Amino acid sequence: MNIYVANVPYSVKDQDLHELFSPFGEVTSAKIIMDKATNRSRGFGFVEMADDEAGRAAIEGTNGKNFHGRDLVVNEARPRTEGDRGGFGGGRGFGGGDRGGYRDRGGDRGDRGDRGGYRSERPRRDEY
Repeated sequence: MNIYVANVPYSVKDQDLHELFSPFGEVTSAKIIMDKATNRSRGFGFVEMADDEAGRAAIEGTNGKNFHGRDLVVNEARPRTEGDRGGFGGGRGFGGGDRGGYRDRGGDRGDRGDRGGYRSERPRRDEY
């Protein structure tokens, strides 16, 4: 069973997570997710338990538990869906989805449409 662990203190390491969950059963992996740019903890991680029964016991025993000064939020990890790409802009592309950002509309107008974003300093053809 794969378990999602949130609200993890930034000081917690993989080994700390492993030790927290090991009393409930065999832990096959424990991983704190790190930010690629800063190499700091993102405040959550995943623990993989050898069997589902041990996983359910671990969730029950650790959810809401104060761990290094923070109350953990622990539940069964949901599988990633097709739309879960993560990364910059949450999979919406540059500019944050439908609120701005560069929109290429073809031609050499360089206009921003009606949603904000990049605007060329060069005048449009109808402004000559």
